[in-house]
Amino acid sequence: MMKKLVMAGVVLLFLFSQNTGNAEAADRNVRATWLWNPWMIYSDEAGTLAFLESKQVNKVYVQIDADIPPAVYRSFIEKARVKGMRIFALDGAPGWVAPNGTVHQDKLMAWIKSYQNGSTTAQKFAGIHLDVEPYLYSGWNTNRAATVKAYQALLTKAKNSAAALALPLEADMPFWFDEISYKNTYGKGILAEWVIAKTDSVSIMSYRDTAPFIIELVKNELAFGQKHGKTVVVGVETGQTDEGDSISFYEEGEAYMNGQLAIINGHYATHPAFGGIAIHHVDSWKTMAP
Repeated sequence: MMKKLVMAGVVLLFLFSQNTGNAEAADRNVRATWLWNPWMIYSDEAGTLAFLESKQVNKVYVQIDADIPPAVYRSFIEKARVKGMRIFALDGAPGWVAPNGTVHQDKLMAWIKSYQNGSTTAQKFAGIHLDVEPYLYSGWNTNRAATVKAYQALLTKAKNSAAALALPLEADMPFWFDEISYKNTYGKGILAEWVIAKTDSVSIMSYRDTAPFIIELVKNELAFGQKHGKTVVVGVETGQTDEGDSISFYEEGEAYMNGQLAIINGHYATHPAFGGIAIHHVDSWKTMAP
């Protein structure tokens, strides 16, 4: 009997270590993408899943649209999980930092709470991913200090809401937030470090098209991540843009992009804060040159 109990304990310990290792691997070996058009999973769930699987995606930030029946998200998440993908609820807009902007965040969190409560374990979102971009709100130029503080208040509230749902909170962040300082009721320091410290993970919008440039752009964020025990995911762009031909991999195509991403992965492979790569976004990735 004692031998059986010991063996059972060994098996449980092994399973626990395997699960812990898998969770850590999932946090570190991310190959993610943004799915901004959730009607894709409404009209072509199989095709969308096939595309994501063909690109070896293991994490998807899926836009929440209240007009889409929850059953559509439930079906997609359940099938995606079988294929090794974790699905995060995505939303956000610059107007969320406006004086009345919290109403949008409240609606999102209420929707997620209702959705999670009505879903099986296999159908639930694995986390929340916010893309707010406060610098596109008019107040960023007219009263930056107040807008930065409003953004910090937004993330603080979101973190509390996510914790109440037992979900991790992630955020998108431009690479240049390490040049933005703050001094307010949240203390004083660098905004990039504050966001990394207050969320579970960030995706850096490091939108350039050469590995050396991207490696340089994200080094401060990775240092902040290491300091605070958080992961940082490096994001790249595939869409056509009028901001110059060094922003996106649109001009060079997918094979070149994959080569550059391999260099980035290789460079940061052993960095404790490097979480992986995120590719923006499904629509443009699907149509980019080979």
